[in-house]
Amino acid sequence: MAIALTHIALHVKDLDACVHFYQQYAGLNIVRDRRPNGPDGKRIVWLAETDKEQQFIIVILPGGPGRNQIDTDFSHLGFALASKQAVDDIATKARAHGILAWPCKQEPYPVGYYCGIKDPDGNFVEFSYGQPLGPGAEKLIPEHQNID
Repeated sequence: MAIALTHIALHVKDLDACVHFYQQYAGLNIVRDRRPNGPDGKRIVWLAETDKEQQFIIVILPGGPGRNQIDTDFSHLGFALASKQAVDDIATKARAHGILAWPCKQEPYPVGYYCGIKDPDGNFVEFSYGQPLGPGAEKLIPEHQNID
């Protein structure tokens, strides 16, 4: 039996702010914007990376309670970037907006270089470079293939 992780759904307090955040910081696109109960129903938005709309999406649902994630809770969404400079750029932008949660830090493989910011609902979002997933991973895996 084949199984594939296809989406994550976030029940958020401010749908518009969260959609804007993921567009602005993660470069996600709206791939579906619907009101399943007609024009007066609650809006549900599907977001995805360009050309990955059939692989993985984030579903943003309205009416959530908001989240006050504490600093020692490292639950997060993770986005891989193409360079350390791209991580630095995100951190600089997040600091200017007052949402930088974890400053840039280099950790041993497989963690890599990362920063963390808070989305408008209070969820941590990590932006990284040098992990065995995402952009640049194909360059890293051969040099670390014997690491467990």
